[in-house]
Amino acid sequence: MYRVESPGHPTHYRFDALSGVPHGVFTRHGGVSRGPWASLNVGHTVGDDPAAVAANEARVFAALGVSAARVATARQVHGTDVLRVAAQQAGATVGAADGLVTDASGVALLMRVADCAPVLLYGPDRGVVGIAHAGWRGALGGVAARTARVMIEEYGCDPRALRAGIGPSIGPCCYEVGAEVYEPFAARWGAGTVRRVAGGGVHVDLWEANARALREVGVEHVEIAALCTCCRREEFYSHRGDGGRTGRLAAVIDLP
Repeated sequence: MYRVESPGHPTHYRFDALSGVPHGVFTRHGGVSRGPWASLNVGHTVGDDPAAVAANEARVFAALGVSAARVATARQVHGTDVLRVAAQQAGATVGAADGLVTDASGVALLMRVADCAPVLLYGPDRGVVGIAHAGWRGALGGVAARTARVMIEEYGCDPRALRAGIGPSIGPCCYEVGAEVYEPFAARWGAGTVRRVAGGGVHVDLWEANARALREVGVEHVEIAALCTCCRREEFYSHRGDGGRTGRLAAVIDLP
């Protein structure tokens, strides 16, 4: 993963694995929002001024060379449903889902995150892109793998050709959880996604959990950003680190 800084555009990160399509996971900088949402908030439900959110979205889209009329998104519900996006749904909120997939040229897909992991996918062999919002519920339910599976089973993508990027999110360094979270992770993936730390706390590794879920459906090329949103609150929004009052980062992948 590498950082992109272009004059006049907000800073964002891109994956080497997804170099075939325009995409980015954006930082919190380069927008117009103020207060706890400063400055590139794209969340419409966090209390920010709607005009500021719209201006921020316009800056995000301009950085990737897409227009708002081309961008489809979903009402995120921390679930595992995946929706297929058709060309006529460009510019719309297509429904309640945490995974989106399209093979329609000219459609870009957007998810919003603030500690949950954005997972971006590209199937170069079939010209298909996907995106998922995977917090602990989504990771445990396999939303990233379900998104990949739609690309494989419904669009004909070869899983060995699929490329995946797991973006900035709360890391295993900071994600302390209770037994109701870590016990299912340990049962599902074993010690590799759960670790005990000094003082008796238990942390979950969302990056590794999502990567393992993707590999289980045959995705071999998985790039992990390994950037913790909670550690790096000066650069990213963090729901946990910011005490629940914060903005949302944009994650976008485009199929030109």
